Amino acid sequence: MTQSGVRGKDTRQDASDAPEGDEAVADGPDGEGAEAGTADDGEDGAEARIRPPRRGLRVLRWTALALAVLLIGTAGAGYLYYRHLNDNIEKDVLNLGDNKVPAPTPNAAGQTPLNILVIGSDARDSEENQQLGGARETFGSTPLADVQMLVHLSADRTNMSVVSMPRDTLVEIPKCTDPDDGKVYPASDGRVMTNQSLGHGGPGCTVATWQELTGIHIDHFVMVDFAGVVSMADAVGGVPVCVDANIHSRDAQGHGSGLKLEKGTHPVKGEQALQWLRTRYGFDDGSDLARAKAQHMYLNSMVRVLRDNATLSSPNKLRRLAEQATEALTVDPGLDTVKKLYDLSNELRRVKPERITMTTMPNRYVGARVEPTEDAEQLFRLIREDIALDGKDTAKKPAEKSATPAGPAPDGPTADPAAADDEIAVQVRNGTRTDSRPAAGGRADTVAAALVEQGFTRAVADPSVLPSEEHTLVRYPSADLAGDARRIADALGIPASSVRRSTDVSGVTLVVGADWREGTEYREPVPDDTTPESAEALNGADTSACMHVSPGFTWS
Repeated sequence: MTQSGVRGKDTRQDASDAPEGDEAVADGPDGEGAEAGTADDGEDGAEARIRPPRRGLRVLRWTALALAVLLIGTAGAGYLYYRHLNDNIEKDVLNLGDNKVPAPTPNAAGQTPLNILVIGSDARDSEENQQLGGARETFGSTPLADVQMLVHLSADRTNMSVVSMPRDTLVEIPKCTDPDDGKVYPASDGRVMTNQSLGHGGPGCTVATWQELTGIHIDHFVMVDFAGVVSMADAVGGVPVCVDANIHSRDAQGHGSGLKLEKGTHPVKGEQALQWLRTRYGFDDGSDLARAKAQHMYLNSMVRVLRDNATLSSPNKLRRLAEQATEALTVDPGLDTVKKLYDLSNELRRVKPERITMTTMPNRYVGARVEPTEDAEQLFRLIREDIALDGKDTAKKPAEKSATPAGPAPDGPTADPAAADDEIAVQVRNGTRTDSRPAAGGRADTVAAALVEQGFTRAVADPSVLPSEEHTLVRYPSADLAGDARRIADALGIPASSVRRSTDVSGVTLVVGADWREGTEYREPVPDDTTPESAEALNGADTSACMHVSPGFTWS
């Protein structure tokens, strides 16, 4: 790979190491870090005078291009400069981690969902990207994955779900190996910001980090840069956006993106489109949640433009769009040609806008950072089980739901065969305690005895540990015990999604959760398949959405 931004040496302080001032806390979930620069650099550069360098939040500005490319592909341009366009596309390895998440089980028709991770790199590896992003002294430094968005296409191709993760989300980055030079990046020591994953060998480490956190099998990634949003918005003639009052995103201290629009709906393109996607000062309460809302509106609008704009039937405009799109992309080998991108776009174009749902991963503050909440795990489960976020799915039978486990797993369902039942050692722990109820007495002993009766003679109760788990889980520490863990789950009727790899245990461990307080036969509770309100879902067909302008940023 030739992207100097991804492979360059880290010449600056990591965002997680930078000292934070009062502004960092006031900025919201991500702390709105900034690069060194002048007031003319825009929203992020202005803040550099307040605290040491950090990358500014680039949420979804690259994603506008990437999602657009996925939705329209290079339709009509396949015959134009085919080989040249293929050469434009940068390639990189899909997954740099050691652990793999198996693909979901096909549905009754033999179909499986598709999961594409869209990554926005803040690399300053070209003069154009530097002009758009500021921080010229950081040329060639290690980039951050400041935009991360998972695009999920349902197995039956009727709906699409999109989940974006705040760049300041605290996660554990797994060990990753750079495919170019073999450098090994050890697993992070505790939780760090998720955007650092890109600097651990490339986009394949960001994929590995997502899979570790969510248990979602990722089929492809698409990575794009600053210049892509500008060129894409120009190519389609602008993307309509709406504000409920005149707005100028600039305060007395020079903070803001510089966006200036009159009340109403207007097409934005070029750098004005980039300003819209960067704007935090002036929208709603000035938090990053407001910015994410504006970005989702932009993406929905761009999807509609790309589907409906008749001017894209022009071969010259299609050629221009194809040139700009392919030059901006880095993809995994599964998407490394125009033909592959076109085939994927045909799959995605089957989904009508009203069946597209955009969400933000539910999160809560941890100082100036954020962490996933219980609602986030609910959202991840819906994606794993291929349940539409718009609630319009035909009810699925339990057997039709994905069997993908919620956590790291071996390469496939047969990667580790189980030992004989009487050779499987398993510890059983009572995890039925909750915040409102004490642990149910004797649960570990009861379930361990039930296992022994079934022939698992090495099952024992472990009374020394009394965890608290909402749902019953089977945990295992390493890939060579995965088959044993699945066999225990199968014997008790525990779903595959509750079998999880964990370094917190030394052997196969069954934790009897609060959902199994009595009896010896596990009955999976009926799950809540609704999208959490905290995910801030936005429907792709919503044309009425309009950003609220803060009173301090209006003009007349």
